[in-house]
Amino acid sequence: MNGRITFVILSFILSIATGWVISRSGSARQSRQLTIGLSMDTLKEERWISDRDLFMAQAKALGAKVEVRSANSDDTRQLRDVESLITTGVDALVIIPHDGAAMAKAVDMAHAEGIPVLSYDRLITGAETDLYITFDNLKVGELQAKFLAERLPSGRPMRLVRIYGAKTDNNAKLFKQGQDNILKPLIEAGKIEVVFEDWAEDWKPENAKKITNAAITKAGQTIDAILASNDGTAGGAIQALIEEGLSGKVLVTGQDADLAACQRIASGLQTMTIYKPLTELAKRAAELAVKLGNREPIATKAETHNGKIAVPSVLLDIVSVTQENMRQTIIADGFREEADVYQGK
Repeated sequence: MNGRITFVILSFILSIATGWVISRSGSARQSRQLTIGLSMDTLKEERWISDRDLFMAQAKALGAKVEVRSANSDDTRQLRDVESLITTGVDALVIIPHDGAAMAKAVDMAHAEGIPVLSYDRLITGAETDLYITFDNLKVGELQAKFLAERLPSGRPMRLVRIYGAKTDNNAKLFKQGQDNILKPLIEAGKIEVVFEDWAEDWKPENAKKITNAAITKAGQTIDAILASNDGTAGGAIQALIEEGLSGKVLVTGQDADLAACQRIASGLQTMTIYKPLTELAKRAAELAVKLGNREPIATKAETHNGKIAVPSVLLDIVSVTQENMRQTIIADGFREEADVYQGK
């Protein structure tokens, strides 16, 4: 009798151990809540706070939890954040890199632990990244430049200031490449004169303001347009224009459809922005992260070469927005509330 009891107990222990081994080899993730690690460059900009909240809400709806870290635009800190998330035991890692090249090490660290990596909006370069989701960033630059190309002054070249984004952000280079696709022939034909250009470190509005101040000092107040690569830098440029009495007199581009930018467009201070449906980006990224965490196959229609491999990519569409179509795009989609944009006007 005692031998029988001993056999049953040993069999029970063995079944538990065997079940654990089977789970660890493939289905353990189904016996506990899936965990996604989200390593963010910064939460100091309105846009990224929205991305975080939308991503987390969609992940929760899919039954996953999200561990978030924000590096405040510090590469060393972001690598520490990734190490922390790996130690936490995440099933998949989503990285919004401050410096795409610096985060190649993060991908290597994650892969060493068998964790797949999704590069969110900004490309991680020089690494075997598993998946990349973003908008068509060449098209962003092209739409910004086309907007200006359709508004050239008559009988003389457009005097243009170009404010690029952060050199550490591969997207900034893609925006510039897209802009160049449209602008280069016009510059060569003498229809556009670039009177000043520079990169805004870390995308900071105050750096864009300094660039605009320097441009006005060099070129005077005869500037026709400022090609700012995002809404934050557009805001910095507009602050400089306000101080010089030029606000509303100079065409200013942007992108991201930040609330402040939409308000500036409504009031005539900023001329256009690029609406990138961030709700779609964040929700789709959460869905893909969950699939990566569950080791499900993912089919993509595009690839983006990151200097090492062609990364499977999901590219989302964008829209150029002005005063004329604000209500039909950003507000109709529910991305911004009309009362917030027009502030009771």
